[in-house]
Amino acid sequence: MGALPKRKVSRHRRGNRRQHLALTAPTLVICPKCGNLMRAHVTCQDCGTYKGRQVIAIATKTTDNR
Repeated sequence: MGALPKRKVSRHRRGNRRQHLALTAPTLVICPKCGNLMRAHVTCQDCGTYKGRQVIAIATKTTDNR
């Protein structure tokens, strides 16, 4: 049998325990090459650059009108 609480935990104490569970929005910065928003310290998904260098090759977006 597990441990049982001796008394009710107040809303304040419960909230203090859960402070670290809050979600935060990711930090967005402007890409210096293409100008789109990107996450900080992550390769740009639009142009494929990181710290001024081309890291990944991005395929060009084409539209087929079939």
